[in-house]
Amino acid sequence: MHLHRETKIPMSDGTQLSARIWLPDGSESSPVPAVLEYIPYRKGDWYARGDSMIHPYFAQHGYAAVRVDLRGSGDSEGLLLDEYLQQEQDDACQVIAWIADQRWCSGRVGMIGFSWGGFAALQVAALRPPGLEAIIPCHSTYNRYLNDAHYLGGCVLGSEMLSWSTTMAAYLALPPDPDTVGDGWREMWNQRLEAMEPPVHTWLSHQRYDDYWRHGSPCESYESIRCAVYAVGGTADPYVESVPHLLEGLRCPKKGLIGPWAHYYPFAIEPGPQIGFLQECLRWWDHWLKGVDNGIMDEPILTTWVAGPTSAEPKDVLWPGRWVGLTGWPPPGSSASRMVLGDGTLQQEEDAAESEFGHADSRPATDLHITGSQAAGLDCGLWCPLGFPFDLPPDQNREDGLSLAFTSAPLSHEIVLLGWPTAVLSLRADRPVALVAVRLCAVGPDGRSTLISRGVLNLTHRDSHSDPSPLDPGHLYQVRVQLRATAQSVPMGHRLRLAISPTYWPWAWPSPEPVRLTVSTAQSALELPVHHGQGDIEVTPFGAPEHAPPLPTAIVTTSPSDWRITHDVVTGRHDLEIRMAPLAGDTAAGRIRLLDSGLEIEELQDDRYTILEHHPLSARVDCHRSCHMERGPWHAHIEVESSLTSDSGHFRLTHRLEATHQGTIVFSRSWDRVIPRDLL
Repeated sequence: MHLHRETKIPMSDGTQLSARIWLPDGSESSPVPAVLEYIPYRKGDWYARGDSMIHPYFAQHGYAAVRVDLRGSGDSEGLLLDEYLQQEQDDACQVIAWIADQRWCSGRVGMIGFSWGGFAALQVAALRPPGLEAIIPCHSTYNRYLNDAHYLGGCVLGSEMLSWSTTMAAYLALPPDPDTVGDGWREMWNQRLEAMEPPVHTWLSHQRYDDYWRHGSPCESYESIRCAVYAVGGTADPYVESVPHLLEGLRCPKKGLIGPWAHYYPFAIEPGPQIGFLQECLRWWDHWLKGVDNGIMDEPILTTWVAGPTSAEPKDVLWPGRWVGLTGWPPPGSSASRMVLGDGTLQQEEDAAESEFGHADSRPATDLHITGSQAAGLDCGLWCPLGFPFDLPPDQNREDGLSLAFTSAPLSHEIVLLGWPTAVLSLRADRPVALVAVRLCAVGPDGRSTLISRGVLNLTHRDSHSDPSPLDPGHLYQVRVQLRATAQSVPMGHRLRLAISPTYWPWAWPSPEPVRLTVSTAQSALELPVHHGQGDIEVTPFGAPEHAPPLPTAIVTTSPSDWRITHDVVTGRHDLEIRMAPLAGDTAAGRIRLLDSGLEIEELQDDRYTILEHHPLSARVDCHRSCHMERGPWHAHIEVESSLTSDSGHFRLTHRLEATHQGTIVFSRSWDRVIPRDLL
């Protein structure tokens, strides 16, 4: 194959998007299908190493591979003002038309992407551009409000919303590469800086599920997607929810794949096992873009990794478990098993019915109360794990001790959970605005508590995320809290534990006042999606991971990542500090040099989450991003600082952006925004 390092794709308004294209030898005389990845993550530097392992591999196997920077990102012209705007999707349709019209393309195009790229693939597929035949969205969403980095169960996602906005602002403030775009780079950079508005201002102004979030949410237009969809997710990743939702909602040709993975492609992410994912992609492309009858559509509609018991350490690089193939979704051979809550106990409903009380419904009413600790949630792990040692939640016993915990007897046999566990809770709150966080854990014979799944619900959203209403303090409500989809085996001898709390910091922004939550156990239960295995298909293990050789790099400086929790006993202050160098992966690298271009790049992320015990209005998030680019005497640097606080009626956001060129400040701006709280 051969590489076209820089190609300009013209848009109808005159804007040119920057593309890097890998072509199989001979494709200009014998056209081939094309595979497009369309994201804002800078093909020439920040994502160059990852791209180098994927797109050349596709080209070496007979596909034109096209990697495009979105308008206003990387080396593309124009402005990128927010996520998933109509302009972005319209541009993608023009890109696909341009690709299909090239002499090296057969006219058939596929799209692949994880995270933003997976979102883009689904959103563009809903527009049905001619030529787009198949997509592989990985770690993408079915609903931008319920399943993305902004809100969680109707609560502000405190650990992610500001953090992601700060990262996005830093990326968008970076200049294009002068060696790629030429003398116009400085004007393009100035335009980006002058147009900058922290995206969290928009996100926090839409606290309900409204038309802003409906736009670009695949669940709003499943019927519009007609090309073939291979949805991929990981149980360590928050977007795993999308795979079963897409399989249930789409009416096009479809398949699903779920592994134990965090947030990246499955050939190079932990926890493992990693698989020959790129080979699997080729099988999909061969069938849908080349018409090869390779039997891929005769295989299970969903292949999922059912995890075995894990050690509850912060990180296991390889999870035990097994592959299971399903002929349909919801899974054939599954049933809902109901467990009822007692005074600290969790019991099968049929067992409770046979107890001395005669029937489960006649259990004595037990009201259990909790005023949540603001420390509950600090052992949550990252909302979006990236493969760092601290990504996954550790032993949950400390969290369990800060919650109302209901624990079963040791299981008499193994059970397999496949789908969405749901807590059905009868509860009261003593405040009009409250939330509830629910976790499901497996407690091993050694006493370790391993997280299986969790969910959070803003109780003012109990009936609707579009039209919430305050609680009547003291009134008894019946609510359903759906936990994240899971595929988990719980062995004989382990116990199940349901833990309930009115706080879950920093994932859920705390309610404005301390909440006393009362759970009436007589009318509360846990519904489990138990899979019995009937109709399962034996799955041939995936091959070993393959990829093209990664772009050579050199570590210039080191910057270890860190996760630290501190508690001041005197003041009651809890601090969670997270420091990451995302370019480094699992190494301690800080600045790296791309040996093909000589460009040095560096990104450092620092986030701090602070709260005082008994004082939810003390909650504060501070984020700092530092991004650096350097080649010879030329260098550019971006600093972004942001904070989020609140009082009883408002959120307050502050930001500062500073850009320097050759050590001189060329742009500096600050923002201070107050946004009303809307039943949050």
